[in-house]
Parts: sequence; structure tokens; C-alpha cells
Amino acid sequence: MGSSTAAEPELGMVVVGVDGSANAATAADWAAAEADRRGRPLRLLYAADTYRRALYASVETVERVRQRGRDVLKETADRLAEQYPELQINKELSPREPTVSLLDAAGSDGTIVVGNRGYGGFAALLLGSVGLRVAAGATVPVVVVRGGAQGAGAGVVVAAVRDEDDLDCVRRAARAAELRKASLRLLSVWQVLRYVGTVATMLDDVDEIAQQHLHRVSTVADRIRDEFPELTVTADVEEGASVAGTLVEASRQADLLVMGGRRPPDAFGPTLGRVTHAVLHHAECPVELIPRESKRQRH
Repeated sequence: MGSSTAAEPELGMVVVGVDGSANAATAADWAAAEADRRGRPLRLLYAADTYRRALYASVETVERVRQRGRDVLKETADRLAEQYPELQINKELSPREPTVSLLDAAGSDGTIVVGNRGYGGFAALLLGSVGLRVAAGATVPVVVVRGGAQGAGAGVVVAAVRDEDDLDCVRRAARAAELRKASLRLLSVWQVLRYVGTVATMLDDVDEIAQQHLHRVSTVADRIRDEFPELTVTADVEEGASVAGTLVEASRQADLLVMGGRRPPDAFGPTLGRVTHAVLHHAECPVELIPRESKRQRH
């Protein structure tokens, strides 16, 4: 692994939500492996939502909910401690609802990990689910664990990139690849149809646009190679009808897909762009969303 550079991002603790479901257990497995790689603590959180429940449920019911949370936390911590005996594991039973609990637990530098399903068996990561609400509202990285906890075992981290504004996101991906002793693939997707009506669509014009796109991506790749000299970095620009579809296809041969979390410019309240939303629904490996400053959010 290469030596640390000034540009290399600091990676904080890992926070994972558990609820007793199989998908949450898979997310906890991923989170524990990630915390162990980082040499950072793992924080297991069970959001019992007892503040709200106390408004309508009996004292006995609320206590049963709390006890279930304590049991899930203990069982999960004991299981992970056997796998990672040197990992510091902290447990938290929160009386608040899951989204607020996870966002607060992560603080300013943690990474939040959630499963793609919750207790009760969502058919997918549905709009309005905890995972999407956390991803939309977070100011720290959020990982939605899709596929297996250890990814495809491909030895590749894929970073979605469009231009230089994605440099911070790509740095996070490079750090993730370093920790995994994997290579980093920068992937950018451009759509010819996007330019119809805005530029003449003659072949020479389309080729020039493609070359400009490649130049922007290559600039990012060169910066990352300078900052992470021991990391193998490749850069691909693909033409595709669907950005999300191309990224999902790439996720089939990746251990982690990293992308900037962008919002529609006219969105009201926390929400995700359509590309991000589609990737979270269909990716075949864990997806890490890196928040971007609002002035840069363009999806």
C-alpha cells in the first residue's frame, strides 16, 4: 500500500444499522470488514424508535422492543468479534427513529452502512425506506450493501466520474482500492442523444465532444496516479443510452462502486437524483455515495 499523501482522505469510524434481518446482518459483515481494514471502530446501532412508540404502545411493549434491540446488538457484536478479535465494536440502542439515529451516530466523519432491505422484507430498496432517506440526507459517505458482503471478489473498485468536480469522490474510491489492494477503474458515461438540439450532430462534432470528455476524465486519472503512485488506475469513457445502466453493468465486476451523491437542482428537501436512485436499486455490488456540496450537485 502506498504512503499517505496530503490529499488522501481521512477515513473515520463505520456505523451500521442492524435490525435482526438477514440483509442487515450482511451489511454488518461488510461494515466490520471495512472498519477492520481502516483500523477504526465499528458502531452497531439499533434504532428502537421508542420515543414514538411510547405515544401509543404499552410500557411492556416498549420494553420488549428495547430488549429485542439489546439482543440483536449482543448477538451481532458477539458474532463479529469472533471474526475480527482486534476490532473495537461499540453498541448503541437508540430511542429515536432509524434515519435520525444513523445520521447523528456518524457525526462529521463517519461512514454509514445500511442494507438494501429492512426488517419485514422490502422487495427492493424502496422509495421512502430507511436506506434511501439516509443516503439522501447524509453529509457523510453512505454505503448501501447490495450483492454479497464481500463483493464480487474482482479486485476492482469502480468510481463513476464525469469531470474534475468528482475528484474528491475519486480520492475516496482510490483510498478504498488501496485498502483492498485492488485496482481502481474510473468510468465515465456520455450520451450522444444528450447533445441533440444543442450542437450540430455531425460526426466530427460528436467525435470532438467525446475527446473533450475523455480529456476531462484523463485529467482526473492523472491526478489520482500522482497522489496514489502505487495504485493501478485505468480510465474508461463509454457511450451509452443509460448512465445508470452502464454503471450497473460495471458493478457486476466490482467489489465496490463509488459515486457522488447528487440531487436534482430543483429538488425540495432531501432526495436523490434519478441516476443515483436507479443504481441503488439495481447495482450488484455495494455502492458508496460520497456527498457533494450543493453548488456542485447536478443530477
